[in-house]
Amino acid sequence: MDFSSKTVIITGAANGIGRGVALQYAMQGAYVVIADIDEKAGTETASLIKKQGENAIFVQTDVRREADIVRLMEIAFQTYGRIDILINNAGKGLFKSPYDLTLEEWDDLINTNLRSAFLCSREAAKYMRKNKYGGSIVNIASTRAIMSEPNSEAYAASKGGIVALTHALSASLSKDRITVNCISPGWIETGDYAKLRPIDHEQHLSRRVGKPDDIARACLYLTAKENNFVTGINLIVDGGMTRKMIYEE
Repeated sequence: MDFSSKTVIITGAANGIGRGVALQYAMQGAYVVIADIDEKAGTETASLIKKQGENAIFVQTDVRREADIVRLMEIAFQTYGRIDILINNAGKGLFKSPYDLTLEEWDDLINTNLRSAFLCSREAAKYMRKNKYGGSIVNIASTRAIMSEPNSEAYAASKGGIVALTHALSASLSKDRITVNCISPGWIETGDYAKLRPIDHEQHLSRRVGKPDDIARACLYLTAKENNFVTGINLIVDGGMTRKMIYEE
């Protein structure tokens, strides 16, 4: 899998999973465009990649704003001359009783998590379809698209929508040679991994909690040109957690 000279745009790349994905693509020789609302953290991530001798730029982006997304794609294309890969990772969580959840909170989460994935995909695809070999889009969903805890309605709806959006886009963009897939992470620890308890790891069939690199490697697989037969799927990366039967004793 060769990503040298490929332009990769990653939303929500300043921290957490997005940051891990950005670092992995940079290590593979890609030109990385870090899009995030957090200017300080985004600039730091881009600087880290540059210190390692790789290419990266930071573009401050509020994915709730269509104008910001259009500008993001324009800057990426003007800087590197092409757009090959888009990772729609930007998102937020909100866990609140449906009796108390306000319409404004619902709209904000849906616009951040779901609408942004559509807008970014649409704008990136306008550039990708000019490429000889098209491009690749990966949307980051969640295992909460298929299982829930109480008070997660807005988040679950946004992630379930991403799964459905993915297979719809894979059909619509296929004529332009653009693959569209999504990844549903389970528990991915973005804080201090050493502070996790044995029981945290043991509830996974993999016997460990996930790390951002686990999602990054899945992104690499789904966006490699050799794997363009894979499109429209939801790849669950959760250490087997959603396949483990749990009985209370």
